[in-house]
Amino acid sequence: MFEPLLLSARNPSPMTGEGNNTYLLAGDEAAALVDAGVGQPDHLRELAAALAERRARLDLVLVTHGHRDHASGASAIAAAHPSAAFAKRPWPSEDGQYGVEWRAIGDGAVLSAGGEPLTVVPTPGHSPDHLAFWHAPTRTLFTGDLVVQGSSVMIHTSRGGDLSEYLASLQRLQAMAPSRLLPAHGPIIDEPQKVLSAYIAHRLMREQQVVDALHAGRSTVQAIAESIYHGLAPALVPAAEENVRAHLEKLRREGRALESGGRWHV
Repeated sequence: MFEPLLLSARNPSPMTGEGNNTYLLAGDEAAALVDAGVGQPDHLRELAAALAERRARLDLVLVTHGHRDHASGASAIAAAHPSAAFAKRPWPSEDGQYGVEWRAIGDGAVLSAGGEPLTVVPTPGHSPDHLAFWHAPTRTLFTGDLVVQGSSVMIHTSRGGDLSEYLASLQRLQAMAPSRLLPAHGPIIDEPQKVLSAYIAHRLMREQQVVDALHAGRSTVQAIAESIYHGLAPALVPAAEENVRAHLEKLRREGRALESGGRWHV
């Protein structure tokens, strides 16, 4: 039975919800962790206890992408588990800050994670290096930040995010027909097709709202965000504006919007 152990990274915030999920896959001797968290002591203690209970050694940490809430715990894990290797898709501008040597993993590679086969699935969009990990025997997908239950995902265009790629990645997952999604935030998703379809529909609905705002004469990111996201907590306003930028950049690439001097129009 394939049941990865969910270990919270213990980093709750407005952007991470209750905190990041990390997943431990433990075999007879070796174990792997999906995502590194942020190095919180409680997370490290729970990881050590889970490994001890299973009499397993951590030998591999797979990181879905190089954002800090997924990768910055790598150095603390390396200090506690010196035999562990750290692997991700390269993101040269970001990878050097985390204090470990990264093993580059290529698209389609099949890795042994705690004795279980995980296939590397490229899923760029949220970030340029984003990966999902596919457990083919059970059709289970570790989705990182591509899909999280209960909220949408921010696309940082200033840090390599790309909404067109993000939508293509969602469609790629749909075509794989997974039975279960293990996200990096929120609960495990047991109705993948329903959630994936809702994610795509939500993005297309937001795109139409941006187009409607442009037609109504709203020409700045801030004005468009205010017209779409009503009553948003101040801490979440920057994320809303980032998502508006992502839609505008997609529309510009498609020839459906123009920008001049920080003002947008159709």
